[in-house]
Order: sequence, then structure tokens, then C-alpha cells
Amino acid sequence: MVRSSSAPVRTACAAIMLIAAGGSHGATTPTDTLALETLGLQPAAHAVRERAGWRAPKLILVSSNLHDELAQLQDAVPGVRLIEATNATARDIAAADATLGVCAEDILTKATRVQWIQWLAAGVERCVTQPLVRERHLLLTNMQRTAAPSMAEHVLGLMLALSRHLDYFFKEQAQGHWADENPQIADLEGKTVLVVGLGGIGTEVAKRAHALGMKVIATRASGRTGPDYVSYVGLPDELLKLAREADFVVNCTPLTPQTTGIFNQEFFATLKPSAYFLNVGRGKSVVTADLVTALREHRIAGAGLDVVDPEPLPADSPLWHLPGVLITPHVSADTSVTTQQRTALLRENLRRYTAGEPMLAVVELERGY
Repeated sequence: MVRSSSAPVRTACAAIMLIAAGGSHGATTPTDTLALETLGLQPAAHAVRERAGWRAPKLILVSSNLHDELAQLQDAVPGVRLIEATNATARDIAAADATLGVCAEDILTKATRVQWIQWLAAGVERCVTQPLVRERHLLLTNMQRTAAPSMAEHVLGLMLALSRHLDYFFKEQAQGHWADENPQIADLEGKTVLVVGLGGIGTEVAKRAHALGMKVIATRASGRTGPDYVSYVGLPDELLKLAREADFVVNCTPLTPQTTGIFNQEFFATLKPSAYFLNVGRGKSVVTADLVTALREHRIAGAGLDVVDPEPLPADSPLWHLPGVLITPHVSADTSVTTQQRTALLRENLRRYTAGEPMLAVVELERGY
């Protein structure tokens, strides 16, 4: 790939911005900076050293899911002991100052010194529902935006596959059949996509959809502001009104009490019969039985689902066999780009917390994201 001459300048500027936002200590590398520079993460307004109870960590518990990255993470904070939770002794757990990807009640009950939890996904519903997290007012950070570009590409792949009925043609190919009576394929250009949840993932979806000539409308809970390529940004209570004009609806919302079950019978009855529903947010935002009914009765044209409820999807679920449905097993973020960006954010937040600097990707516990 040929890079423009401005790439080193952008990288250098990003490094300067990271240092200016957080100080000059630690082990931010050019690789980390390059992985983070396009994500648009903003440091917290206050340095973490200003939080009550903060102290420079000496021991951090790490999820076994990070086994392969442990050496890279340790390199970011050479003066801190990182130990996998599954290998930790009772003394280690009691002495832990923070955790990476560990939010289980049995661990938190014993880890009374923990002040910070770095979650390993954007969705934090499994962690914010732990009573001890709220009772102790723990600092919670997540992986917001790190998977957004990869997930947005997955959404576009599902949209193209659905609109061009690629599932039908793949089946014909498997049978060695050159079909002469085919379903009507359609272009995405000129179609309207409703992005539900214009956050990090939703914004990346909107950007790509607009580039393909689609009209983009959206909802977001934090207000009506959005990028220029989104023609209208509504509040969550405008979901049904906006759904009426959509050819595609993409769920990118986090799972909160407000988003649980919002895609229900009333919602699907609002859509055009030619509309498609796509979900890369959380399965529990959808009432599965209502989605099945809408598909069976041809109230909507189809669905692209990377997340479902429950997961894994049982073998006897009707969703497996309904026409116009594409299902992937929660893999939209499973790319090398996402892995690189997640590791970079983990390293940077480790460095920042140890140095007492403003953190990245801080979760508001009351909002749940």
C-alpha cells in the first residue's frame, strides 16, 4: 500500500496529543499511537489520580482471555505485576489494585482494593449490573470504538448480501445449478438506512453507508448532533417514526434497560414489507419471537443477525431456516484490526492509570455505556 507523505505527520501529531493529554510517562509506542489515532477517543476531563482511593497499582488481575497478549501488556507497565486471575492466589486477589476483563462477583468480593476495571468489550452490561461496581463507585473503562470499523464492514457485508440475495445464489452454486428464475436484486444506492444508536459503531456504519450513496438517518440518546453525512438525528422516542421510511434498520445500541426489547411486535409492524433488519448490538434488544413472526408472515423482507437471543442460538430455533435470514455467530469484531486496536487501548490505559493520567473510554455507570 502506498502511504501519503502526511501519514508520518498524522502519527507524530497523534503522539503529541496523547502525551499532551496524559503526560510524558509510560510506554506508548508508535504502533499503539497508529492504532488509536483514528478512533476519536477523548481523555476523561480529570486525571485519575484525582479520584478518591487512587494509588499507583502494584498488582493487576488479568482475564485468561488476554493470555496471548500478556507480554505486550506487561511491557507497557514494567513496574506493575500482571497476573492471570486463574493463576492468582487468595493473597494476590486481596492485593489487586485493578483488573483487566475480570468483573465476576466472587472475585470482586475478595478484591477489596480494586479501584479500576478495564472491560474487554464495548458492551458492559455484564459488569455494570454487578452491585459491587456501583457500591464502590469503581472506575470502569471499556473497548468503545476499537471494534467499530470492523463491525461496520460486517454490516455492509450483510446489507449487500441481503439486497442481492447472495444466500440464494450460494445455495444454487452448491447444487451446481445455473438458475434462470432469480429473485430481484437491488442496489444500496438511493436506499435509506436507519442507524439506531449513533455511537462509535453506528457512526462507522453511517459513514460507509453514505459512501455507497445511501441516505442515513439515525437515533441517539445523547442528543441530536451528528456528522454531516447523517441527514437527520432523532432521539430514541422517534424510533418508530423514523423506522417507517427505512429500507434497512441497523441496531448498534448498547444493552441497557432502555434498549432491552425495543425491537418488538410494534416495531416490526411499523417497517415496510421490503425493509431489512440488522443487529450487531445485543440480542436482548430484540424480542426474538416477534422477529420470527415478522419474518414468517413476510412483514419484513429479511434480517442479518450477528447477535441473537439466546446465544448460542439453539439448533431448533426457527431463525436458522427462515428465508431471507443471514446469521453469523457474534463474529463481526473478530478481525486482526480490532485485535490491534484493543491491545493498543489496553496498553495505553494501563500506562495512563499507572501514571495517574486522564483515562480513555470511561463508562458512565448510570447510563450503562
